[in-house]
Amino acid sequence: MNTEAFKWTREPLASSICSDRIEITTAPHTDLWQRTYYHFRNDNAPVLQMETEEQFFSFIVKTDFTQSHHRFDQCGIVMYLDSENWLKGSVEYENESFQHLGSVVTNHGYSDWATTAIPASVKTMWYRFSRRQDDYCIECSQDGVTFTQMRVCHMWEGAGRIRFGIYACSPEDSSFTAVFTDLQLTECAWKAHDGQQPD
Repeated sequence: MNTEAFKWTREPLASSICSDRIEITTAPHTDLWQRTYYHFRNDNAPVLQMETEEQFFSFIVKTDFTQSHHRFDQCGIVMYLDSENWLKGSVEYENESFQHLGSVVTNHGYSDWATTAIPASVKTMWYRFSRRQDDYCIECSQDGVTFTQMRVCHMWEGAGRIRFGIYACSPEDSSFTAVFTDLQLTECAWKAHDGQQPD
C-alpha cells in the first residue's frame, strides 16, 4: 500500500514513515474520548489518515505495541472525521496481567467503549476496517488470516468522503513507540448480509 497517500490529521511527538513500516511515538496525555460516563473530553491523539469516497472497501494493518507499558497506552485503526464523529479499534494496556481489546464509536459527540480482556503477553494485533456505505465493521486477528468481528456500527456523518488510517496515544503520563506494518487496501471483505429481509 502506498503510504504517501496518508496525511497527518494531527502529528505525534515523533514518527517515521517508510514504504512498508510506520512508527508513531506518543506524547503523554494524548487521547480520543468524548463526554460519556464522566464528561471527560480529549481530542489530541496523533492520527495518520488517507481520504476516499469509495463506498465499499477494507483496510488492513498489523500493529506492534511491544513498547506499551502504562495504563491506556494504545494503538490501532481509526476513522477520524472530526472531534465529535470518529471510531477506533485498539489494544489498550492495563497492567502486567491483562489488557483491553476494544473499540470506541463516537457519534455526535458521545463515545462508547466495548472491550474484552486479553492476556498482557499479546504484543501484536491485526485489524481489518471495512466500509459498506455509511455502515462499518471492525475486525481483529492474531495471525492476519482469520479475522473475528469486534464491532458493526453506523456512522451518522460517515456517508460521503471519509478519512481513515492509524493512530496511537498515551492518555496518562506515558510515551511509547507503536509500529504499523503490512498495510493493505482491498475489496470489501465484509460481505452483504444474507438470509433476512430485505436481502
